[in-house]
Amino acid sequence: MLAIGEFSRLTHLSVRTLRRYHDAGLLEPATVDPASGYRYYSADQIPTAQVIHRLRELDVPLPDVARIVRSPDPGDRAELVAGHLRRLEDQLAATREAVASLRRLLHPDPPPLQVRLRAVPATPVAAVAGVVDLDGVLAWYAGAMAELDAVVAEPEGPPGGLYDNALFETGRGHVLVYRRTAGPTAGGRVHPVTLPAVELAVTTHAGPHDDIDVTYGELGAWVVANGLAVAGPVRESYPVGPRDTDDPAAWRTEIGWPVFPMAAR
Repeated sequence: MLAIGEFSRLTHLSVRTLRRYHDAGLLEPATVDPASGYRYYSADQIPTAQVIHRLRELDVPLPDVARIVRSPDPGDRAELVAGHLRRLEDQLAATREAVASLRRLLHPDPPPLQVRLRAVPATPVAAVAGVVDLDGVLAWYAGAMAELDAVVAEPEGPPGGLYDNALFETGRGHVLVYRRTAGPTAGGRVHPVTLPAVELAVTTHAGPHDDIDVTYGELGAWVVANGLAVAGPVRESYPVGPRDTDDPAAWRTEIGWPVFPMAAR
């Protein structure tokens, strides 16, 4: 069982949103502690939570959302979704990105996620850090990377970032973006930091970032299924991103969950 905070991190849905889905009868926790009232979820509920979120982003009415997630027939679900998507596509072309993400979540045979465990040693970096609202992360990241580019003359490897759990749980949290460098580098907001050694469960998200939360959910399910627990802020690195090419299909984002065996917990 996953506590609501853990489930929030794995799905990129805030605790407040999960409680709202519960109150609406759309996503009930796997169990609720009768003494404390704490909600607990299973890893199997991750795709359902994200499907509901995508449907609500597409303004699917609540009764239709309930019919879709409760229908045992994939064909019926697909037809219900397709009918609403056809209406949306007639009204607004900008919904196409959300449509693609929803189709990925509903795919009956998703390709297996390629996950590897990686031991990362302590790493000296030049970094910019701050407390950021989730809605403003992209703009903040662009400004921080511009400062790093101006200060770090010869970076080693791709840029990366550490994202605090609170960013996903409450919509505001600590963010640190960095470039690896051989020596100490400072200037403006840029300062030297040594990232601690960590064991990561790593996978690669291919393509644009609109549905990166789906990959987060799949990686989270893999972590739980393999008897691991998430420990510490998630790490991302960007081997290929918008700074490298204008073609979103070519973008590659590495996602690394810091993990340790569940028994140690």
